Amino acid sequence: MNRREFHRTLAGAALGGAIAPVQGFAQPSPAAGDPPEPGSLEVSIMLWTVFRDLPFPERLEKVVEAGYRNVELVGEFEKWSESDWGGALRKKRELGITFDTTGGLRHASERSGLADPSARQALLDDLRNILPACERLDCHRIILLSGNVVPGLSHEQQRQSCIEGLKRAAEVIEGKDFELLVENIDPEEDPRYFLTSVAEGFEILRAVNHPQVRFLYDFYHEQIAEGNLIEKLEKNIDLVGLCHIADVPGRHEPGTGEIDYINIYKTLGRLNYNRYLAMEFLPRRDPVRTLRAARQQALRAFASAFAGTLG
Repeated sequence: MNRREFHRTLAGAALGGAIAPVQGFAQPSPAAGDPPEPGSLEVSIMLWTVFRDLPFPERLEKVVEAGYRNVELVGEFEKWSESDWGGALRKKRELGITFDTTGGLRHASERSGLADPSARQALLDDLRNILPACERLDCHRIILLSGNVVPGLSHEQQRQSCIEGLKRAAEVIEGKDFELLVENIDPEEDPRYFLTSVAEGFEILRAVNHPQVRFLYDFYHEQIAEGNLIEKLEKNIDLVGLCHIADVPGRHEPGTGEIDYINIYKTLGRLNYNRYLAMEFLPRRDPVRTLRAARQQALRAFASAFAGTLG
């Protein structure tokens, strides 16, 4: 069986049943610099959205019950004791979990975001300090935020600060098995935040021009901020390192609001997107069932479009 036949088989399996997507698409992820083969969509859960009343190891068990093996963090490990670390890593190995991304610099970015040149050194120090924990977690992707608008600086000065800050951050991880992801946040959720536009985010990344710096395309935030989701995805797919999924309004599961996620998944399949897609929604009903259904919907739509690219 050649590569084309192999991926056609995977696509057909994903279209054909609920179990096949787990077998065909959710294998443990490769390193940050070595993305999966075309046709492989890695689906993850941003853990802050679900199972928050449970101990961390039990949260991972729920993730697997919902059909996932990939988990994104927001720095939950920052205050772990050695006992906590031991329990989390044991459960990770036991369940075959991959921690694919962390937003552990969120606390730092609020005081030392990319848009503020006077706080750049603090951000770089925070990035250096988090790397040992990421290595221990075997987590290769780190989310960076622009931080808030800086009083007294023009928009262009803050934009240039983001570019220079990302270039300096890239130097910290250059040659290491890490990738940086820059995220947009809509102005309704945080009116203080600088980078609200996906279009501007991609322009900033093109100016940075570093293979270890990519964009976290959050469809929820961009729908609120500017819309026109698919055209920007098509034009900039080469810079997308991660997609975040939630519907508008309410940040609930796909199908509850105004975003046509079926078309977005099909676009990703047609563009041969081979990186991560993370569910970052607040389930309205049973989270295990809702997450399982959302994952299957994404894989089937993606696979149907990817199969069409094979001719």
